[in-house]
Amino acid sequence: MKSFKKTALLALFSLALGMTVNSHAAKPGFEKCQGIVKAGMNDCGTAKHACAGMAKVDNDAEEWIFVPVGTCAKLAGGTVKK
Repeated sequence: MKSFKKTALLALFSLALGMTVNSHAAKPGFEKCQGIVKAGMNDCGTAKHACAGMAKVDNDAEEWIFVPVGTCAKLAGGTVKK
């Protein structure tokens, strides 16, 4: 039973790590847009936290999400993150 628990925890950790690593790389045709994120809906970490989904407040200037290229500039409060 201990082996099963260790395997399950390792699988869960690997999945979480994979999601974090993949969220850093933009898909072709998408850009990072900051300042428009709703609480809990960010795509990656910032200086305030290390993971996606951990934004504490709406529209924090540091939080960002991926949007189709050209969309961010059209959104009120949106700034393209370089």
